[in-house]
Amino acid sequence: MSAVEIIGLAASISLLAGWRLYLCVFAVGMAMHFGWLGLPDQLRSLDVLANPWVIGIAGIGALAEFLADKVMWIDSAWDAVHTLVRPVGGALLAVAIVDPSNPAWQVAVLLLGGGATLLTHGAKAGTRAVVNASPEPVSNAVVSTGEDVATVGLLALVTAFPAVAIVVALVLLAVAVAALLMVRRVLRRLFSAPAPDALPPG
Repeated sequence: MSAVEIIGLAASISLLAGWRLYLCVFAVGMAMHFGWLGLPDQLRSLDVLANPWVIGIAGIGALAEFLADKVMWIDSAWDAVHTLVRPVGGALLAVAIVDPSNPAWQVAVLLLGGGATLLTHGAKAGTRAVVNASPEPVSNAVVSTGEDVATVGLLALVTAFPAVAIVVALVLLAVAVAALLMVRRVLRRLFSAPAPDALPPG
C-alpha cells in the first residue's frame, strides 16, 4: 500500500470516528475476525480489534449510540459526553493504521488523527443541536440514520479499496467544514436577532 493510501485510510477512519467511534471499531474488528474484507497488510496492526472482548464492548457501545442518537436532546448529551472519548479513539485508530517506526511521526499522526476526529465530532454535535431545535420530530432520526448508513458504507469502501480513501477523506473534511460554517451562521443569526421587547410597536 502506498503512503498516500495509508494516510488516506487513517484520515478517513479518523474522520468517520467523529460520527460513530464504536461503530468504526466494531465494523473493523468484525471484518478482521471473520475475514469479510480483504484488509491490506498495513491493517494487521489492528489485530487487537478482532479480539472478541473488544468486538463485544464496541458492539454494546455502537448499539447504545445507535439508540441514544435517535432521541432528541439525548443525542446532544451523548455527544457532549464523548467530546473527549471520540478524539482519543480516532487518534489511536490513526496511529494503529499508519504504525510508523519513527516516534516523531507517531506523535504527528496521533495529533492529526485526534484533530480530524474532533473536527467531525464538532460538526456532528453542532448540526444535531441545530436539528434538535426544529419543531418537527422526524428530522433528528433521519439525520442520525443517514450518519449510520454513511459510516458503514464509507468504512467498507475505504478498507476494501484504500486507493479511494484519500478522496473520501477530502470529501468528509469538506462536509465537516461546511457543516461547521452552517452552524456558525445559524448561531450568529440566532444571537443577533433583536429581543421581542426591543422590537418597535407596530
